[in-house]
Amino acid sequence: MDATATALAPQHMRALAQANRVRLARAELKRQVAEGESTVGDIVLECPWEAESMAIADLLLSQHRWGRTRCRRFLASIPMTETKTVGSMTDRQRRALAGRLRGDIAEAAADSFAMAGVGWAAR
Repeated sequence: MDATATALAPQHMRALAQANRVRLARAELKRQVAEGESTVGDIVLECPWEAESMAIADLLLSQHRWGRTRCRRFLASIPMTETKTVGSMTDRQRRALAGRLRGDIAEAAADSFAMAGVGWAAR
């Protein structure tokens, strides 16, 4: 019997393989946003597995003509930190962000006002 043939890969190799899968999936997601095949608002609302632990700033920056300054100003108007992960956002935060990206000022303002009134923390 050969015990080495059935042994699992070491933990660090499995972790590396998982990190590579996530990295490739996120790159594909960013490519879809950059080419207009998908929108950041849709991704935030759907929250696919590859975006759960992704910072919202990384997703916003993948859009055409979005730089660091535009991203910071946009997130400051919500208010939300750049390091907030998509998976940790509440449903209300998701709707406010997606509405603001679509240009639904009334919806985004109502959600932002409601969040500000209850001491909404964007951390």
